[in-house]
Amino acid sequence: MTAHTVTVGLGPLSIEDVVSVARHGATVVLSPESEAEITRSRDIIESLASDPAPHYGVSTGFGALATRHIPVALRAQLQRSLVRSHAAGSGPEVEREVVRALMLLRLSTLATGRTGIRLETARAYAAVLSAGITPVVHEYGSLGCSGDLAPLAHCALAVMGEGPVRLADGTLTDAASALRDQGIEPVVLAEKEGLALINGTDGMLGMLALAITDLRMLLKVADITAAMSVEGLMGTDAVFAADLHELRPQQGQALSAANIRAVMKGSPIRASHRDEGCTRVQDAYSLRCAPQVAGGARDTVEHAARVAGYELASAVDNPVVTKDGRVESNGNFHGAPVAYVLDFLAIVAADLASMSERRTDRFLDKARNHGLNAFLADDPGVDSGHMIAQYTQAAIVSEMKRLAVPASVDSIPSSAMQEDHVSMGWSGARKLRRSVDGLTRVLAVELLTAARGIEMRAPLQPAAASAAVIAELRREVDGVGTDRFLAPEIEAAVELVASGRALAAVETVTGPLR
Repeated sequence: MTAHTVTVGLGPLSIEDVVSVARHGATVVLSPESEAEITRSRDIIESLASDPAPHYGVSTGFGALATRHIPVALRAQLQRSLVRSHAAGSGPEVEREVVRALMLLRLSTLATGRTGIRLETARAYAAVLSAGITPVVHEYGSLGCSGDLAPLAHCALAVMGEGPVRLADGTLTDAASALRDQGIEPVVLAEKEGLALINGTDGMLGMLALAITDLRMLLKVADITAAMSVEGLMGTDAVFAADLHELRPQQGQALSAANIRAVMKGSPIRASHRDEGCTRVQDAYSLRCAPQVAGGARDTVEHAARVAGYELASAVDNPVVTKDGRVESNGNFHGAPVAYVLDFLAIVAADLASMSERRTDRFLDKARNHGLNAFLADDPGVDSGHMIAQYTQAAIVSEMKRLAVPASVDSIPSSAMQEDHVSMGWSGARKLRRSVDGLTRVLAVELLTAARGIEMRAPLQPAAASAAVIAELRREVDGVGTDRFLAPEIEAAVELVASGRALAAVETVTGPLR
């Protein structure tokens, strides 16, 4: 994808906008309308600065310390202290694309004019993103309530010119130097700004948008590998007929079945046993029910996309500046809606991987693979074929099942019981990223195995779509033969899936899959 410029304005960003900035380095600008609204709401916050009545985040402390009235002379220090103290993350660095996503989504909320931020602060966030400067954010620190506090605080700290950052080329440096070299003036926070920069569900939402994008592609790959497995295992495509799936009008199921039909279309392997000599009445569930499982996963992803869409249209902060000029506390920072779908996606990814692994296992079992060599080995006993590739798949699937245990049902009270129920959405997002990676690897092993099984059916030839993806694989991985160092071949297949090349190869034959 070619990087471009994303305009952040009063309307919601799309998932595609998030991916463009986070993953593909698109630059960012604020719309004139959003700049006008930011200025208008900032005037309201500044009018409260001398108000003797307490206003949370303007003239009070935070969380359980909200009862402390802060004198005017200490309010700038209040905002700096908030960011510095909340930048308390620990553990490994979070991926660049995640940090860019959460900064973009925080800027999106700032652009609504509901936070009371100053225009120069919002512009600084856009400038940092456009310059490719990425604050160092750590794995642990967010409970998914009161926003992704620690991750967002590390970003705010960098815009203040403090803490470590990475440049566009990955070089680690300090924020002050990075901002100076790009001509970006460090922000000196004013009333409420520290709070406005850290009080959002942006990290978990950014990871949700990235996961939805990846899963939409992987679901198409799952249909491809299922079709190749059915073909290579001498299964039937009759069960994927459109009228059968109309009997159960689940939308995702119908789409998955259509994809499998498209991939298997015209298969000489399938035609070779389309006669009375074929004694099999029904294929195993992992073959026959592939559209039901992948279709249910597809519908779940689209449900998650709807939730993400609502969240992308949100202004998440506390307090907020309303359109009629009130400054009101609220609970919109609670990450529950996002946390639930993050957990749901980890569940369906694990189940999709589980079915893929079962298809791989059938290829390797001489009692079930309909005439192929044991473990698809060239000389079984001397060679082990793909025996241990299935072990790798099984280990990943087992890990994915553990990752499918919901994070959102947990809650550890914090801030002296002021924040007594939290979403753990950030944790759900972190484990979903590992699950998406696991699914990619499991499907890659199935593709690698199905390709070998299909080639062992020679002189029978596969469907044109299967042949196209096998040809793409064979550019980097040799075909049937004696045992070789298998790990690099698995990694080549993983890259083929993750890059989208496997899907692209099939679509040169089928046209766009659904």
